[in-house]
Amino acid sequence: MVENDTISPPLDKEATTTNGTSTVPTQPQLSHEEHEVARAAARFGYGPLAHVNTAEARLPAFGGEFQPGLYRPVSDRKIANPAPLGLCGFALTTFVLGCINMGTRDITAPSIVIGAAFGYGGLVQLLAGMWEMAVGNTFGATALSSYGGFWIAFAIILTPGGFDIETTLNKAGPEQFNNSLGLFLMGWFIFTFLLFICTLRSTVAFCLLFFFLDLAFLLLGIGYLVQDAEGNPTTNIIKAGGFFAILAAFFAWYNALAGIVDSSNSFFIIPVAHFPWSEKGRERRNKVEREVV
Repeated sequence: MVENDTISPPLDKEATTTNGTSTVPTQPQLSHEEHEVARAAARFGYGPLAHVNTAEARLPAFGGEFQPGLYRPVSDRKIANPAPLGLCGFALTTFVLGCINMGTRDITAPSIVIGAAFGYGGLVQLLAGMWEMAVGNTFGATALSSYGGFWIAFAIILTPGGFDIETTLNKAGPEQFNNSLGLFLMGWFIFTFLLFICTLRSTVAFCLLFFFLDLAFLLLGIGYLVQDAEGNPTTNIIKAGGFFAILAAFFAWYNALAGIVDSSNSFFIIPVAHFPWSEKGRERRNKVEREVV
């Protein structure tokens, strides 16, 4: 970028004073071709006439950022926090399915969760994950986008008619669908465990969200893999998985509220309780030790 496309007129090889005496030689005169080359170089950000804008600086390609080419840092970008939106989409859909898995009000068919899984827990959470990429949050982008994809995939599995996934598997016996769904859930248990490891140095509420969610996936996966003689899933284990799913939903709402509430819209701030071994916990401990000394 340049501040101005205009270039000062060529200077003579020697500048003279008003009395005709010579002074120190200045820049040599530019030919027409040199003048055009300098103008083009300045326009595209090269050469001594180029204006360097540090706010527009770009970083080189880096696999750790999953950036194959030059990219602009996003630390200065004014974007709202997308995490509460994604957490709320995850929480509501998880809460509904958790209640169904527990057999609340004698509901056993999970058909009602299909709409929420496609719209709120799926699409909205996936969009929140995309915006987490925009603000530079790798963990948030990975988690929210992945769970948004989970809910869309789960809704596709449960949708009757168009996809016929459940019907096709049940033709070979009920154990085929239950085993397949159990393996699907166990895969998400492994993925959630990886994210859980990343939260061990964060806050208590944030860590418990992934801890309870991981237990929910584990128990639901076991519940569908362990079947009775007729190929039906183990109801008690499914109910236990639903219970931990509800706990995960409430902690997701709690973290979402912590991200929304501030001094401008609330009379109180949501406590998040940092772990003693976290960066914030060590900072507070060192501060107390200095005050004691």
